[in-house]
Amino acid sequence: MILLIFVGCGYKPASTYTKNVLGQKIYTQVKVYLRDPENAVLIKDAINEAVVSRFKGSLAPKKYANSEIIVSLNSVNFYPLEYDTQGYVVYYRATTSLNIVYKNRDGKTQTMNVSGNYDFPIEPNSVISDTKRFEAIKESSKKALDKFISKISILGFQKS
Repeated sequence: MILLIFVGCGYKPASTYTKNVLGQKIYTQVKVYLRDPENAVLIKDAINEAVVSRFKGSLAPKKYANSEIIVSLNSVNFYPLEYDTQGYVVYYRATTSLNIVYKNRDGKTQTMNVSGNYDFPIEPNSVISDTKRFEAIKESSKKALDKFISKISILGFQKS
């Protein structure tokens, strides 16, 4: 019954609309941020995961791809959100800003700046560990990529 309702009202998942813009085979590249090169690996994992799980596309070499997505890290910032009674930070927000250049199936190149946030706790009277920092960067990058996916889906919906 639920399937009949969704089919009857013309529902299509967002991945359908992103395929209208990007196609099935997508090439991804992440430019290395020289001040923090480890982040490139985290962002590359996040973009590849987004292509496969959210776009429902497949990763392809550049010469076989329908479209290209090139991501570069603009900035990563950590902001304190909450303090304990002694004045120590116990909650942070990581904000990652990405510059995404994509070339769609039609050969048009466009640039988008997106950012994502991720809030996380730390122990009182401590610093952000590398593990927490990497997790925060990866999760905030995923959220930034979700914004990119939403914008691409809207463009695909307008094309159909």
